[in-house]
Amino acid sequence: MPPVILLIAKRILGALPSIAAVVVVTFVLTRALPGDPAAYFAGPAADQESVEEIRRKLGLDKPLPVQFIAYLGDLAQGNFGTSLTTGQPVAADIAQRLPASVELTLCGLVLALVIAIPLGIAAATRPGSWVDHLARVISTAGVSLPVFFTGLLLVYIFYYLLGWAPAPMGRLDLFATAPPTITGFYLVDSLIAGDGAAFRASAAQLALPALTLGLFALAPLARMTRASMLGVLSSDFIRTARASGLSRGTVLVTYALRNALLPVVTTLGMVFSFLLGANVLVEKVFAWPGIGSYAIEALVASDYAPVQGFILTMAVMYVALNLMIDILYGLIDPRVRIEG
Repeated sequence: MPPVILLIAKRILGALPSIAAVVVVTFVLTRALPGDPAAYFAGPAADQESVEEIRRKLGLDKPLPVQFIAYLGDLAQGNFGTSLTTGQPVAADIAQRLPASVELTLCGLVLALVIAIPLGIAAATRPGSWVDHLARVISTAGVSLPVFFTGLLLVYIFYYLLGWAPAPMGRLDLFATAPPTITGFYLVDSLIAGDGAAFRASAAQLALPALTLGLFALAPLARMTRASMLGVLSSDFIRTARASGLSRGTVLVTYALRNALLPVVTTLGMVFSFLLGANVLVEKVFAWPGIGSYAIEALVASDYAPVQGFILTMAVMYVALNLMIDILYGLIDPRVRIEG
């Protein structure tokens, strides 16, 4: 069996206990939340008999171990339950909303990488210069400002004051038509369909929320790139490469950057997981129809199934992300392949 397949199988088996723990903890915590979903959906005018009838229909009158076994049986069949808020299966709601969250997160991460890595390299090659100070200021601001405040500030400046950005009303404005669903990513689907108007409209709506997440992700990536590059640039093999007459670009990109990427990739994985959590606040600020806002609405309504489905989806995505990072390690530096 190829070593990469063995690595993937080992990581998946190692992640199963973590996912099982997430299932148990999520089930217990959602039942411990204040509020009664049966009373919520029965309405304030309902009598106790009506509330008890809804509770029986939802299975909430049974003991917790019986509810948990039934929940596990549904999970084994790929059934996350039915949302009381939307009336739709949770799996269908998540499948419909997940592409919006992933598209927003990826755009914010790509924007952060495009700025952070060159900025970190420039700061490392010119320590103490204005570029280094600029990197520190941007990193400090990105870490210090909460994402919801950054989002509201960007809306106030670019929409309310300058009028450059469209109203924060989701993935498309009122006059645009969604492209045919292929991947669920509006930017990609509109390009495949050749719909320039939909692409421009979705890109305009995506700009401010992606910038909000990008500023949040930029800080740790730029700081880690700078610190890692400073360590590599002082190494003996870099001095040897310079003494051999190699060009500055070859030394920086081919030798220094590649050896500095491992801690950056580790930070990238952590930042991506942080962005998935920050998505919840950004989606509420920009009325973005992702799974973060879906989970918040379900949490307010004491709707157990969507909250459990959301947390389980995040756990699976986090495991998949760690697996991709392990594979990237081997591609960047063959010395770290497979032994672990």
